[in-house]
Amino acid sequence: MKIDVRTVGPFQENCYLVVDEATDHAVLVDPGDEGARLVRMVRDSGATLEAIWLTHAHIDHIGGVAEVRRHYDVPVHLHPLDLPYYTTLSARAADMYGVDFEQPEGPHAELADGQVLSCGTLRFTVMHVPGHAPGQVSFNGHGVALSGDLLFAGSIGRTDLPLSNPFDMDASLARFGALPPENVVYPGHGGVTTLAEEQRSNPFLAGRARTVKR
Repeated sequence: MKIDVRTVGPFQENCYLVVDEATDHAVLVDPGDEGARLVRMVRDSGATLEAIWLTHAHIDHIGGVAEVRRHYDVPVHLHPLDLPYYTTLSARAADMYGVDFEQPEGPHAELADGQVLSCGTLRFTVMHVPGHAPGQVSFNGHGVALSGDLLFAGSIGRTDLPLSNPFDMDASLARFGALPPENVVYPGHGGVTTLAEEQRSNPFLAGRARTVKR
């Protein structure tokens, strides 16, 4: 397995290309902006793109979907509880922040807790971890967790946004924290970390803080 990252847009969001090296099939996780750049990443990889997986549907995680799908007619996978963001609220956020946004088609497939997704020979389990967003999920498998805005190196996703819920975040962090500590965490913003490191140094995993703004 190979994971490439591009940090895109004014919100510096991490988009990941997960490639199954056994089959050269790939999925794109959270194409948040700069769609043309992400298309080049896929093309340069030489892999066949199978799908777009979304950890959630905030504007900084879906802003590149429309451009990518102009070049790759692949399904968009999203948890249904984030449909309000995908269909309406992210466009409103674009107006508020004064950034360009093209409304994407879809989504085309619903994600559910415990669902197993395939990318070539790779298998990832969907973990529903609401809090930052009602439909926030993490894609877990092969010793990695693509955690979206659940957990960052040293912090967590905001819980003061529309439809966020700090109590759900507490429960989600507790559940996520029960994964094997050696798991490598690929977050929606910032650098790659491990669950063990966050359990050691991240105050939010210890329950010492509830709401974060950034």
